[in-house]
Parts: sequence; structure tokens; C-alpha cells
Amino acid sequence: MLTKRIIPCLDIKNGRTVKGVNFVDLRDAGDPVELAKIYAKAGADELVFLDISATEERRKTLADLVFNVAKEVNIPFTVGGGISSIEDVDILLQNGADKVSINSSAVKNPDLINELAQKFGSQCITVAIDAKMIDDKWIVHLVGGKVPTELDLFEWAREVEKRGAGEILFTSMNNDGTKNGFANEALAKLSEELNIPIIASGGAGNIQHFSDAFTIGKADAALAASVFHFKEIEIVDLKEELRKNGIAVRL
Repeated sequence: MLTKRIIPCLDIKNGRTVKGVNFVDLRDAGDPVELAKIYAKAGADELVFLDISATEERRKTLADLVFNVAKEVNIPFTVGGGISSIEDVDILLQNGADKVSINSSAVKNPDLINELAQKFGSQCITVAIDAKMIDDKWIVHLVGGKVPTELDLFEWAREVEKRGAGEILFTSMNNDGTKNGFANEALAKLSEELNIPIIASGGAGNIQHFSDAFTIGKADAALAASVFHFKEIEIVDLKEELRKNGIAVRL
């Protein structure tokens, strides 16, 4: 049985880790290198590093920061933000990233998914999808959730899989930062319709929320930020509780 993964997310703006609610009202959460070291030692299965303003500001992910973070951890590490070419991915992988995450660039140029998967392998390519429930339909958003598209979450997810993505990181904008739980109904539908792993993101507030994401939402991994950054949940406690609930995790 594959173990479920617990993934702290480092949202980066101006070189610092930040966290907001519903993608706004950001507050400082610490130094990303120090947090990465702490999470690796605490039992995190992977890390995700997202330069959340890279696309908006039309600049590239800070490769030197990637290098410094990757140098300190011994667990898989995904990097995203402003990635739009094979060259961008090449630089990040050379600087120590294990995987990359693309979002806005994939929607604007879907062929990029095919190109990256063919060049680096599907296992390296995560497609992040930020979606918001509007009038009973999950609508894909771009540029850190600021720009709505006409894309339906599930249609886009199916296309992403066909084009060669290795996994999908789905963030519910409605749930993000609310600590009211993950969007389990949407997660379950994604898991049923796709054959690649689904990472749940947006809404973690307590240990039960993680359990629900795995049992109700059928997610393969669960990602969170503030509950880890501000020590509301310790990873070791979370994993021990999940195991008690019959959910396979790596301790």
C-alpha cells in the first residue's frame, strides 16, 4: 500500500515565507531555509516551495534560494513560480529541486506540459490548479488566484493528465487559509476521474481535516502551510494519529 504524504508548503514572497487567507492578507511566517530544515527533521515527506509573486511580477523563481533550501533537506522538494520554459526547469533542477510545479504557464501554453514531461519525465512535473467554486462550478484561476479563466477544474485536470503531468496539486481557493477543512467532494471526484496522484491543498485546520482528505477526499497527499508554520500541528503527532486511524503513513 502506498503511504499518504504530508507536505508543508513554503509560499515565498520577497525571500520570506508568508501565509494568507483566501490568497490575500499575507503575513510573515519565517525564513524558508530554516523552516525547510525543521520540516525535513520533523518527518515531512516532501516540501513544496512556491514563489507566489513570480508570475505576477514576471520574474523567475529565485534559483539561489532554491539551492540554499535544497542543500539543507534530504526529502523530495518541488519548486514553482514563474516557470514557463524548459530552460527555467533545467536551472531549478540543477539547483537542487526534485520536481517543478507549473500553473499559469500551463494554462496559457498547454503544450508546455507535454514538452516538460518529454524532456524531464512526468515524475518531475506537477501541475498546480487553483480553483474557486462559483455558481456550483469549480473555475480555474491564474496568477496567484487573481485572474479567473473559463476552464472547468475537472476538464482541465483530465487534459493535464493526458499531456503528461505526473501529479496535480489542487488548491481550493474557497477553503484556503480558512482552517475549515479541505474541499473533499472535489478531491474525491478528481481522484475518481484521474490515474495520477492528487495533492490536497487549502483548508487544513486540525488533524481530522487531514484524515478526511485521505478517507473522504481520496487524496494521495495533503499539503498545508500555516498549521505547520505556526506550530498548531506537529507533523509527528499528525502522522501518529493518522496511523491510529488506519491511514498508511511513513513514520
